[in-house]
Amino acid sequence: MHMTESPRPSGAYTTDQDPTSYPYDGTTYGSTSYDGYPPPPPYAPGRRERPAKRPAVLLTAVALVAALVGGGTATLVGQLNSGSDGATGSSGAVRGTTVSQSSKGTVAGVAEAVSPAIVEIGAASSAGRSTGSGVVITEDGEIVTNNHVISGAQQIEVTLSTGKTYTADVVGTDPDKDLALIKLRGASGLKTATLGDSSQVKVGDQVVAIGSPEGLTGTVTSGIISALDRDVTIARDDSGSSGQGRGTDRWPFEFGGQQFNGDTGERTTTYKALQTDASLNPGNSGGALINMDGEIIGINSAMYSPSSSASGSGSTAGSVGLGFAIPVDTLKADLDTLRAGNTS
Repeated sequence: MHMTESPRPSGAYTTDQDPTSYPYDGTTYGSTSYDGYPPPPPYAPGRRERPAKRPAVLLTAVALVAALVGGGTATLVGQLNSGSDGATGSSGAVRGTTVSQSSKGTVAGVAEAVSPAIVEIGAASSAGRSTGSGVVITEDGEIVTNNHVISGAQQIEVTLSTGKTYTADVVGTDPDKDLALIKLRGASGLKTATLGDSSQVKVGDQVVAIGSPEGLTGTVTSGIISALDRDVTIARDDSGSSGQGRGTDRWPFEFGGQQFNGDTGERTTTYKALQTDASLNPGNSGGALINMDGEIIGINSAMYSPSSSASGSGSTAGSVGLGFAIPVDTLKADLDTLRAGNTS
């Protein structure tokens, strides 16, 4: 609106007009006639209305901040729900099977998560065939097991939890620790286990054992850690007079001054072991002892299965709750040596 100065001279009002009723600054408003009276002001005297746009801008800004916070929360929830941990896949032993959040702390959850990474190992030699277990640690088929499972074997056949079989070769062995590393031929994309931290294991911790006792692939048992740092002595190789012998799955060992499952022979080795009451039977050797987070904390290596010779059958009885596992920290410290092809 264009405004001009009023042509009316100052004080040119008639006597019947009250110039104080509408203070007038001399400004005219368009061409509208008010019969000699000045037009009313656009707002009351002494009162100025504040612009209405500022609160709207403020509300808009608040809404924008709320949207950003809400969006960030939605993104975070989406990431948590997707189960992404930000890790990248690799063929190493760090990333492996994990227990779902809803099944965490249950035997069923551990079994479901870890069973695909546990295999059955069949070792054949001129003396016969024996069965043990192993743990897959790389996607291309590296498997850890006990040395006594594959010692002296001329052919090694591995059966996955899916039933698929592979031929395997020995990569390295460490008889002093009763550990061995084998590698499948032509394998890829395998489910792998996660190696945990055995230094954090405590007496009374719940554990799950998975292996192939008596050739029953993927057998799951559970129990607790009964003791730590048990001195277990085993035959260093097949020199034991009644050892595994490639025709039986009973491996002799010594504990507490007593011999179990036969004579350990002249060449022996002693290591510190985790003791568990989880049921272990012949064929569990080389399998996994697992915590309730689904992490491998030990490699099952020795178990007492008393002979039921009193019945005259000559067969073996079941587990009596006396089992031992090589701590996984021992394996992790030895892994580079095994991969280097040590066969001492």
